[in-house]
Amino acid sequence: MIFVVLAVLGVFGIETTSIVAVLGAGSFAVGLALQGTLSNFASGIMLLVFRPFKVGDFIEAGGVSGTVEEVGIFLSSLNTSDNIRVVAPNSLIYGKTVKNYSINPTRRLDLTVGISYTDDFGEAIRFLERTLADDDRVLAEPAPSVVVSELADSSVNLLARPWCRRQDYWSLRCDLHRRVKEGLEAAGCSIPYPQTDIHLHQVDALG
Repeated sequence: MIFVVLAVLGVFGIETTSIVAVLGAGSFAVGLALQGTLSNFASGIMLLVFRPFKVGDFIEAGGVSGTVEEVGIFLSSLNTSDNIRVVAPNSLIYGKTVKNYSINPTRRLDLTVGISYTDDFGEAIRFLERTLADDDRVLAEPAPSVVVSELADSSVNLLARPWCRRQDYWSLRCDLHRRVKEGLEAAGCSIPYPQTDIHLHQVDALG
């Protein structure tokens, strides 16, 4: 219709060059203004089609982590762990790496424990193995493992890797930290902290 109107105006001798220039500039401006909106719309469609997450999943995407409350065409909303609602454009979510913590039924917990070089690390490993075996939340399959992971500057680092159900992850993690500290100290092991020894040597002044 716009081209027809311009053609008719040209027939009657009306100069249409300036009108075409204004329409072109206006179309360009509208296109730039809608660029972000169209990007969010396309990203929303891709999220709905491929479904990398669903409502109720706990995810980390676009620098934000939380429970998904809504996946819209243009925007998605999440509730953070401290119950703050975050609304993010879909283009920021779909264009970034998405970590979905709720999609798999089990998770592995990595617990690093440092003991002194003077401690019996064999006894410490057996204590960690007993602690994991006595907890019903630790799964038998895959079997948990306890190994020496690193000879660090001030400690021998042991790595315990139990598997648990997704919903038990945080409670198991917190309980193990407390029980491991108390148990190792009761067994005579020390949990060292980084420290630096400074040795001062007196230098006689040259006469």
